[in-house]
Amino acid sequence: MSSRTVAIAACSALVVALLAVAGFAPLPVTIAEPGLTANVLGSRSGAKVITVTGAPVRRTAGQLRMVTISATEPWAAIHLSDVVGAWFRTDETALPHDAVYPATSVKQVEAQNNAEMRQSQDAATAAALRHLKLSPSKVKIGLRLSGVGGPSAGLMFTLGIIDLIDGDGHGGDLTGGRDIAGTGTITTAGAVGAVGGVQLKEQAARRDGATVFLVPRAECTDAKAVTPAGLRVVPVDTLDQALSALAAIDAGGRTATC
Repeated sequence: MSSRTVAIAACSALVVALLAVAGFAPLPVTIAEPGLTANVLGSRSGAKVITVTGAPVRRTAGQLRMVTISATEPWAAIHLSDVVGAWFRTDETALPHDAVYPATSVKQVEAQNNAEMRQSQDAATAAALRHLKLSPSKVKIGLRLSGVGGPSAGLMFTLGIIDLIDGDGHGGDLTGGRDIAGTGTITTAGAVGAVGGVQLKEQAARRDGATVFLVPRAECTDAKAVTPAGLRVVPVDTLDQALSALAAIDAGGRTATC
């Protein structure tokens, strides 16, 4: 056997060994999939998601659904086979572990998610009352959504508060009786921001019956890459745009879509 042949055989064996190690070694990756959805106009775990004190509350029809993604636990071992499997599926995606879990411990992750949720709720309350021209010193809003963290429900919380107190401003529902889902952060001034995971979230929305999905305009490209059949994806930049889009849909008019 020539020295060249021996060298090639040795290199081949090394490559095979490295591939074997790569196949079984855990990777710094998290697998995400469509998560739960919750109607902010209703109840969860036996408690109303939105409570209002200091203003009358309407009886509403339809649903306003916030949506989430579900990720593997921060300590889960993800291997190359899992990543390859996710690559060929539309209901799974592989994400850098640190992008999903930037904190170093489970308690820190939970604390960060809870802090972002509280900030989101405060901004949603301020944006809704600002739109309704109601004083926060007179009208108190309670927001409770157990088991969910992060800032992505801001837009839907805001719409839910407005629907419960004022509806469409003419005695009707913002939803027009439809199942409306959406995602996006909110600022006190009513600006809607991107949150990520929109492809998985729209699948969760359609799975749970939504026919309209409000999405931050900045994520429109991602949203239209894999749009479930029967779901109308509507891009918005602001709370006012979201309200206008819902009014147009209820009236049977045209709206921008992704």
